Amino acid sequence: MKAKRRKLNNTRVLVGITGSVAAYKAVDLIRRLKDEGASVKVVMTDASSRFITPLSIELAAGPGNVFCGMFDNPMAHIELAVESDLMVVAPATANTIGKFAQGMADDLLAACFMAYRGPVVLAPAMNWRMYESFSFKENLTLLKERGAFEVEPEEGPLACGEYGKGRMASVERIVEAAKAALCEKDLLGRKVVVTAGPTREHIDDVRFISNLSSGKMGFALARAAAARGASVTLISGPTVLALPDGVAFVPVTSASEMREAVLEEAAGAHALVMSAAVADFAPSVRLEGKGPKEDIEGGLSLTGNPDILAEAARLEARPLIIGFAAEAGQDTARAEDKRVAKGADYMVFNNVSDPEAGFDVDTNRITVLGGGSPVSHPLMSKEEAAHVVLDLLIPEPGA
Repeated sequence: MKAKRRKLNNTRVLVGITGSVAAYKAVDLIRRLKDEGASVKVVMTDASSRFITPLSIELAAGPGNVFCGMFDNPMAHIELAVESDLMVVAPATANTIGKFAQGMADDLLAACFMAYRGPVVLAPAMNWRMYESFSFKENLTLLKERGAFEVEPEEGPLACGEYGKGRMASVERIVEAAKAALCEKDLLGRKVVVTAGPTREHIDDVRFISNLSSGKMGFALARAAAARGASVTLISGPTVLALPDGVAFVPVTSASEMREAVLEEAAGAHALVMSAAVADFAPSVRLEGKGPKEDIEGGLSLTGNPDILAEAARLEARPLIIGFAAEAGQDTARAEDKRVAKGADYMVFNNVSDPEAGFDVDTNRITVLGGGSPVSHPLMSKEEAAHVVLDLLIPEPGA
């Protein structure tokens, strides 16, 4: 039985909007949830209507999908709770989070929360002093212990003019959290180590050898593993990607740094998924500063980088190992030879000459090698491909 995929199509989402300057972002959030295929109903607190009008929210959510008054429909708090698959409160103020934690039900949103029995995503938004206060942290911790998921606020300039951690998370992060909340936690209690991105092998302090890897596949794997309940460590070379929520991050630059991090983190891990594009070679000598180009034009001496996957496979208490083979063309024979030679349990082949499955795109077309005949999958998003790969960690019944 494979994990339920983290999709929002045909999902009924109840969005709560509370009294924060960030309330205007709820319009974009509602539209994004609907773009993902969810049906959305909205509960607004009285304070939220001071920042954005119910009419503006209704234009995004649709006629009849916005609820405000506690007594407009005496049974709304029960009906909305029963009819929803997911509750997302964004922005979530300190006041509303305090009500949720203490069991108060003096407005429609708080009453809905008390009656609701599904997953809850909270996106706090407030001044940094309030976010760091003992009473707020105590209330938030209590809700998280009961199963609520926090999308942590971001650090930056605040509406009050101060700087600190309190800006509501981006809509993209909240949507990702909504998907994760609905995902089956079939990797709970397992440690998964994921490598991502390229490595840079410096010629001098300015120039380096690298490749076209964007890190998107590895970051998708880390997000998917965290969504399925795993304890995730993401080891990545340089990228411009936003760090996934809920993962431990180890930044590296060179292949030797990645090797050191992988061998340390793989100890005690359930699985190691190596999607990083590690440079095969590094300059034999690194020049100081910016070396004269004449010194480089005279001939660049290269040395082979360590085979991290093969070393990990030789560990005494080795994890299950999934490698990635980026090849140009459809022939999987070379990837299978790599799998056997390196000692990987599985190898994920993808044809990087395919414009829909190469570097720096959001889709992939993979073939899984190992455990029998090769299994090819159709074009899919890298998020979907990540779940296909992680399904390898879940043995089939009777296996």
